[in-house]
Amino acid sequence: MFAAMFGSVEQGIIYAIMALGVYLTFRVLDFPDLTVDGSFVTGAATAATMIVLGYHPILATLAAIVVGFIAGCITGLLHTKGNINPLLAGIIMMIGLYSVNLRIMGLSNENATSLPNVPLLNSETIFTQFLKFWEPLGIDSTLNNLLSGLGVSTLPKTWGILFIMIILTAALKLVVDWFLKTEVGLAIRATGDNKRMIRSFSANTDHLIILGVGLSNALVALAGALIAQYSKYSDATMGIGMITVGLASVIIGEAIFGTKSIMRTTFAVVIGAIIYRIVLALALRIQFLDASDMKLITAIIVILALIVPQMIEKQKDKKRKAKRLQAKI
Repeated sequence: MFAAMFGSVEQGIIYAIMALGVYLTFRVLDFPDLTVDGSFVTGAATAATMIVLGYHPILATLAAIVVGFIAGCITGLLHTKGNINPLLAGIIMMIGLYSVNLRIMGLSNENATSLPNVPLLNSETIFTQFLKFWEPLGIDSTLNNLLSGLGVSTLPKTWGILFIMIILTAALKLVVDWFLKTEVGLAIRATGDNKRMIRSFSANTDHLIILGVGLSNALVALAGALIAQYSKYSDATMGIGMITVGLASVIIGEAIFGTKSIMRTTFAVVIGAIIYRIVLALALRIQFLDASDMKLITAIIVILALIVPQMIEKQKDKKRKAKRLQAKI
């Protein structure tokens, strides 16, 4: 049980980066961007292919960020310059990226034009390189001895991945917080709230939308690159339903922690991603559910995350009205 929860937290922290990207488009820009399902795989495919070709994992990960940013910018261009509905622009880009991703993974093999997956079983990744530095420190044995003393039987192999991902995700969260408080960030937030108002201040909303969607997909592609290196493979279908996962993380986090400030909201998104993975792991432990039911479970979690807060708010409104009525009487 502990091992399953530990793995869920590890994955949740990585997926939190993707959830931050979804937050930028859906909440900040009010842009329903479905490019996410494609750009997630683009990041994974780019990183995996470059690693197989012998490039350094950090360079491969940075390249994945750049490619994800370009994909997001193209979606923004389709909407702003092509006057295509944002939802349709995202769908078009998502469909187009499927073939692009196959082509990218095909570069890893001289005898293939396109490939559906790229294995990284014997390749160096960011995580394997970090663990070479982490393992001699002896932190794993110390923590595992402590847990075994508390009666925990199934212990994780290493705490290093969790440690590095906490630092990386926290750093990205702080960068997003800082960016949204800059002049450009405030302009992007204003664009999402009211385009006409920000245009009256001579701001170019088209450029702001393109930049915002590009940054969002850069974060999504980074998450895809890290997941590929974490799971040791890249696959053309690994991005299916990612937009739902991102939305679930955002909605769950906001429902629990609220949205009173940017720092609080981004924190809520990160924790929401972790909670989502834990809930998913717990749901899959139910006997009559199978791994093939994951998408159905995700849909149910999103529905509950949308409906339950509304029901709670209605109950609070009823109580407030009842108190006002008693006060008048």
